[in-house]
Amino acid sequence: MVTDVMDALNNSAGGSSDILNTFFLFTVIALVPTLLVLTTSFTRIIVVLSFTRNALGTQQSPPNLVLTGLALFLSFFIMRPIFDEIAETALTPYINEEITVTEALTEAQAPLKGFMLENTRGSDLELFIELAEEQPDSPEEVAFLTVVPAFAISELRTAFTIGFLIFIPFLVIDIVVASILMSMGMFMLSPVMISLPFKLLLFVLVDGWYLVVESLVNGFL
Repeated sequence: MVTDVMDALNNSAGGSSDILNTFFLFTVIALVPTLLVLTTSFTRIIVVLSFTRNALGTQQSPPNLVLTGLALFLSFFIMRPIFDEIAETALTPYINEEITVTEALTEAQAPLKGFMLENTRGSDLELFIELAEEQPDSPEEVAFLTVVPAFAISELRTAFTIGFLIFIPFLVIDIVVASILMSMGMFMLSPVMISLPFKLLLFVLVDGWYLVVESLVNGFL
């Protein structure tokens, strides 16, 4: 869709315009944060890390800045082969003026689309294909703007599934502690305050951050 718009503008102007190219380039740069969130592994990682913090019950520890920074650099680590391919096939040729903006965007979309299709459930992709009224012969022919929302909701589903599994052992600890306190008649004592040290101890003993990060990274590799 984006490339079609650029082709139409170029044809109507009688060729590639430096002003249009510059304007479109700034528009793409403004959309980079959104693309980073919705077309990479960032969504799954940040949601799972947030679930982990909530399951521990540590409120704002680790703080949001730490979780966001960790999710960002884990995303760069996972997406490094994709970014290298984009730089080699699209960014470097464009900087060297070997291809136009339209051609660079087309080349940049291919690796990202391939990554998203590998991590998108078939049912989610079919949903947005039906909503867009497309009839592609293969998943590779699906429009980029159709793949993005399908990938996003697939990532949310996967992240919530992982978050549920993380919650289970900590929920068991909360139930056990609450049951013990009730049996002892300590109704005024908060179970959360008592269970927090045990949850932290369990998380440290099993090396929780290692396991969470390992599962997240291996889920994409």
